[in-house]
Amino acid sequence: MTTLEKKATLDALDALESESIHIFREVAGEFDRPVILFSGGKDSTLLVHLAVKAFAPAPVPFPLLHVDTGHNFDEVIDFRDSIVERLGLRLEVAKVQDYIDDGRLVERADGTRNPLQTQPLLDAIVENKFDAVFGGGRRDEERARAKERIVSLRDAFGRWDPRKQRPELWNLYNGRHAPGEHVRVFPISNWTELDVWRYIQREEIELPSIYYAHRREVYKRDGMWLAEGPWGGPRSTETVENLSVRYRTVGDGSCTGAVESTATTLDEIIAEVTASRLTERGATRADDRLSEAAMEDRKREGYF
Repeated sequence: MTTLEKKATLDALDALESESIHIFREVAGEFDRPVILFSGGKDSTLLVHLAVKAFAPAPVPFPLLHVDTGHNFDEVIDFRDSIVERLGLRLEVAKVQDYIDDGRLVERADGTRNPLQTQPLLDAIVENKFDAVFGGGRRDEERARAKERIVSLRDAFGRWDPRKQRPELWNLYNGRHAPGEHVRVFPISNWTELDVWRYIQREEIELPSIYYAHRREVYKRDGMWLAEGPWGGPRSTETVENLSVRYRTVGDGSCTGAVESTATTLDEIIAEVTASRLTERGATRADDRLSEAAMEDRKREGYF
C-alpha cells in the first residue's frame, strides 16, 4: 500500500470514527438511560472502544447489556468478562435459559436460540427503563439492516415498522418517543466489515481468539462448518473433521459457522475480507437463511 493509499484509508476511518463518536455524544445528551448491547463480538467491542473514546477521560456513562443464549463460545464469554472488568463497566445479563427453565420460552426443535433472544431483550429494556439501545448493526451485513436509519424508533412492544422511518438530514437525529417507546441506535451503521477490521488494526483493539485461525473439530451442515457444544453435536450422517478455521461473526453456537482459514494476523484477515464476496452473516449465520425476510421478520417483532 502506498503512502497516499494509507492516508486515504486513515482519513476515511477518521471520518467514520468522528461520526460514531458524535452519535454517542448526541444520544448521551438527549436520553436518560442508554445502554450498549454487547455480545463480545467484534462489532460490539468496537462500540465499546468508540464509547470509551467519546467520553474519555470520564467513564462510559451507561451500562452494557448481553442477551445470553446459553449457547455461547467459551472464548467469547471469557473475553466479555475480561473487558468489563478491565474497563470498569457495568454489565446486565438477560438469560434465555432462565426463560426456558420457567416456561416463558420453549426450546426450538432445531436447537437454535437466536430467535429466542427477542423476549429477554424486550423485558430487559422495560425492566431497566432503557430509552436508547446501542447496537453494532451495519448496513452491509444484511438487506433488512440497510432499511433502518441510525436512530430507529421502536413502539411500546419493541416492534419496528419500516414505514415509519424518520429522515436523517445533516447528521440530525430525531430521538423523540412516547412513554413506553424506545429507540435503537446504530453508531457504526455506515461502516463496512472491512472498515471494522482496518480500524481494529489501527487502534490495536483486542478481540476474542476465535476471530483468528485456529484448529477446531467441526462438521458440515447446510454448507457451514459448525462446532460441537452444549447446543448439540453432529448427526450420525455428519463427519467431524479437524480443520484450521476462524469465525467472521460470533453468536449462538448452534447457528454460527466457521470459515476455513489460515489467517492468524490482522493483515491476513483484511486480505481475506477484501477478497470475500459474501457478508459474514450470509456466509456463517444459519438463522439468516431461514427465508429471504428472516431478519426483517425478527426485527419487526423486536429483535435487534
